[in-house]
Amino acid sequence: MAAPNIVNVTSIYGKTTGGTLNTSTTTNYLSCPSNKVIKVNTIIISNIDGTNDASATCYFYDSSSGSNRSLATTINVPADSTLIVLSKDTAIYLEESDQIRAGASANSDLSIVISYEEIDDA
Repeated sequence: MAAPNIVNVTSIYGKTTGGTLNTSTTTNYLSCPSNKVIKVNTIIISNIDGTNDASATCYFYDSSSGSNRSLATTINVPADSTLIVLSKDTAIYLEESDQIRAGASANSDLSIVISYEEIDDA
């Protein structure tokens, strides 16, 4: 399916999703559904472990090429701190089946929050 023409938008829904990172860097935290475009505004990774540092990796998965494109690679996130991977001034678009994937050096030490807009022309 083709991505919607964002000039003829009929709806834009602001949404937020998140989760706790595990050690697999191919875990999908956001996927673009059919016939929509997603504008990813922010990706925030927080270290929720009060003692230990952990490293974060975050990818844009390009379904058309089957490749991960790095947004952040093994960046250290100190205990009780936050990493801004993507902010509104550097937003990216996901087309059908594209994904945001992420992982950490330690299970359950980091959490991810993704703020995005789901755009439709139907």
